[in-house]
Amino acid sequence: VQLVESGGGLVQAGGSLRLSCAASGFTFDDYAIVWFRQAPGKEREGVSCISSYYDTTYYADSVKGRFTISSDNAKNTVYLQMNSLKPEDTAVYYCAAQRFPCFRSSYYYTGYEYDYWGQGTQVTVSS
Repeated sequence: VQLVESGGGLVQAGGSLRLSCAASGFTFDDYAIVWFRQAPGKEREGVSCISSYYDTTYYADSVKGRFTISSDNAKNTVYLQMNSLKPEDTAVYYCAAQRFPCFRSSYYYTGYEYDYWGQGTQVTVSS
């Protein structure tokens, strides 16, 4: 069982990156994929979620209108398109999988137990 993130890197403020979370070893369609990020000295934050099974999505207020989550079930991959990046978006981004509909409140993501986690990918936005 694996979740593998890719696509991180260094970008200037205002730029774009697309992160990928590739899944293997479990029934991808049954799971929601959540993108988290964690900056040094800060708590982990649930950024976005997509559930093909429940047909739900979620965006944190801090990224709404700038980030777009999508899923290619044929490739077992979830993407996070990040536009208009800001220095405060700098963090390690992780994807995690669990069987639930995406919640509407960020509160529920942080405390939930996830079946699978990726290793993370660094995103650095320079000013």
